[in-house]
Amino acid sequence: MKVGVIGAGFVGSTGAYAMILQGVASEVVLVDINRELAQAQAEDMLHAIPFSPSARVEAGDYQDLRGARLVVLACGVGQKPGETRLQLLSRNAAVFRQVVPEVIKQAPEAVLMVVSNPVDLLTHIVTKLADLPAARIIGSGTILDTARFRALLAEEMAVTSHSVQAYVVGEHGDSEVLVWSSAQIGGLPLEDFAAQVKRPVTAEIEERIDKGVRQAAYRIIKGKAATYYGIGAGIARLARAIRDDERAVLTVSNAEIKPAQLPPVALSLPRVVGARGVLSTLRPTLSFQERDLLERSAHLLLANVQELGF
Repeated sequence: MKVGVIGAGFVGSTGAYAMILQGVASEVVLVDINRELAQAQAEDMLHAIPFSPSARVEAGDYQDLRGARLVVLACGVGQKPGETRLQLLSRNAAVFRQVVPEVIKQAPEAVLMVVSNPVDLLTHIVTKLADLPAARIIGSGTILDTARFRALLAEEMAVTSHSVQAYVVGEHGDSEVLVWSSAQIGGLPLEDFAAQVKRPVTAEIEERIDKGVRQAAYRIIKGKAATYYGIGAGIARLARAIRDDERAVLTVSNAEIKPAQLPPVALSLPRVVGARGVLSTLRPTLSFQERDLLERSAHLLLANVQELGF
């Protein structure tokens, strides 16, 4: 599968590298306003090909996206000191207004994957700008938050995270919702599993895991300036679901909202992802409190896009 990556910074390059190492992409084209950066990243990745599945990787321009089945949008600007979230969104929206038409012109049949932040708001904006079926525009959403939730819960329960089924829904950000009520391990409800292995999930444990998930980005950015390994792996996971028409259930952001109580704004819910993007949206079983928190998260996102005129 040919994949285009717009933005060769930490996130875009790490996502491209993960796709190459995992053999997800047969061809990767890096496009960046800083052509020297894109070229350097492509050359560095090229030297990894002898140690990984065969692939082609190159720096290019928009016309080199022709034939891409997936285009990852990892472009945009970073947040300035003292800058508000809405100001950052306004500047990134201006970037996407320039990028999206160029991408669609060259790769009109591609699925678009938004990974730049704030990802839900930019996914919503790209959906408005692209004039494509909403199903073909996917935000990475809470796929990383879900992975963090499963990893921390697995550590607490002393099992592999592959045996944990638990989701984070809503905004990829401060208002996200960890869905404890339907979490499972090994096919058992969390409470039943915890009782059998004699590791009860107390309110203190829930608070610690919630804080660990919700504040992960802040801690990582404080220590190393950016987060990119986790989301890079998430990009590769989504790309594989698209390449193989896998129909995997993943918590991605999308503007097609099915639950009637939620406003029309992009946010994350469990969704079936395949070759043409989002195939269906699931309605997770939520407690009353979780449902209320999800609605609050959605309305917060809606207020932000409305303030920008979208």
